[in-house]
Amino acid sequence: MVVGKLLLQPSRTELFRPKPSGIHSSRIVPAFTVILGLIKVNGTLRTYFKIAMIATHLQKTAPADQEAIRLSLVVPCFNEEIGLDQLADRIEALRVNFRDRLDVEVVFVDDGSTDLTWQGLKRRFESLSWCKLVQHPQNRGITASIQTGIIHSSNEFVASIDADCTYDPIQVMALVDLMTSDVAMVTASPYHPLGKVVGVPRWRLALSRFASSGYSLLLGTSLHTYTSCFRVHRRSIMTQLPVRESGFVGIAEMLWQVQLSGGRIVEAPACLTSRKLGFSKMRTLPVILAHLRLMLRILMTRISRK
Repeated sequence: MVVGKLLLQPSRTELFRPKPSGIHSSRIVPAFTVILGLIKVNGTLRTYFKIAMIATHLQKTAPADQEAIRLSLVVPCFNEEIGLDQLADRIEALRVNFRDRLDVEVVFVDDGSTDLTWQGLKRRFESLSWCKLVQHPQNRGITASIQTGIIHSSNEFVASIDADCTYDPIQVMALVDLMTSDVAMVTASPYHPLGKVVGVPRWRLALSRFASSGYSLLLGTSLHTYTSCFRVHRRSIMTQLPVRESGFVGIAEMLWQVQLSGGRIVEAPACLTSRKLGFSKMRTLPVILAHLRLMLRILMTRISRK
C-alpha cells in the first residue's frame, strides 16, 4: 500500500509519564548469555545463524496462549536499492520466526532516494497487505524518516530499524519483550555487557562511544548506547515530542525528549554487525558537530531548570 508523501505535526496531548529511567533485561538475559558470547566471527551468514538462535530461544520460551503483539516496524530507506533483497529476506525471517507472537506491519519510508530504492520498494512490497510505503520528495534525514513512519503506523508499539540490516530485524522480539506497561522506549545496545559488535570499523565505534559517553554524563543515566536507531517506541508518546534534529543526531535527541517527558527508557543487549551491501550515508564531521550542538542544548536546558 502506497500511503503517499505526508508529514503532519500532531496536536500536543498529555504525555505518558511512567516511572523514572532504569534498565531491565531479565527476560532476555538467558538467550543473550548463551548466544552473544559465541559471536566471534565477522561473517554475515554465521552471525545471522547465531542471531536466529536467539529468536528460536525466545519463541520456545513464550507462553503458548499468549496473544500476538501488534507491532509496526518502521524502516527508513535512503539509496538502499542494492540491499532491498537482503532486507526483504530478514523481515520475512522475523515474520516466520515469530508468527505466533507478533502481528507485524512494516512501514517503509523512502527518504528522497536518488537511485531506484522507491521503485524497488514498490516492486517488492506494494502488493502486500501488511506493508505501507511512504515517500519524502527530498532527503530529510533518518530521524525525520522515523518520525514519518511512526505517524503512519497503525499500532501503539512501533519499532525502528536500519535498512542495511546491521541490526538483524529478528532481534526485535528481545526489545518488544521489555515493553512493559511502565516503559516508554526500549533501545538496542551493542555496548551493553551482553551486547556484541562484529566487524564495525573502529572509527565508527569510537564516534558512537564518544557520543554515548557524553550523553550519559549530561543526562545522568546509566544506559550504554544513545545513538542506535534500533528501538521500540510508544506511538502515543513519540508523536508528541518536539524533536528538532532531522538527521543522525536526532536519534539521540528522541531519547532525550522521552526522558524530559518523564518516560522510562530501558535497553536490550543486541548484536551490531558491519554493513554488507551499499555504503553509509553518515558524514562524520557534520555529525560530530551536530552531536556537540545537541550536548550544548542539553547542558543549557539542565542549567535553566535548576
